[in-house]
Amino acid sequence: MSIGAGIFLLVVGAILAFAVDLQVAGIDLKTIGYILMLAGLVGVILGIVLITRRRQSVSTTRSAVDPASGEQITRQTTERDPLI
Repeated sequence: MSIGAGIFLLVVGAILAFAVDLQVAGIDLKTIGYILMLAGLVGVILGIVLITRRRQSVSTTRSAVDPASGEQITRQTTERDPLI
């Protein structure tokens, strides 16, 4: 869930919980509003956590000449952060 979707759920939930004064048989709109607000809050928090989580990888390229054959040798290595 993106941050935008979480904010959308928060807004729709707040409208249902606080602004709508409508009685529907068998449905409590205030409770649905609170549930949507909670889901939106969880979505916003998850979105922020996933954005701030850093994925790092280090790529190193080394070039050298083989003294025996005279060929140029290129070695590329990639290391990822072990905490991910």
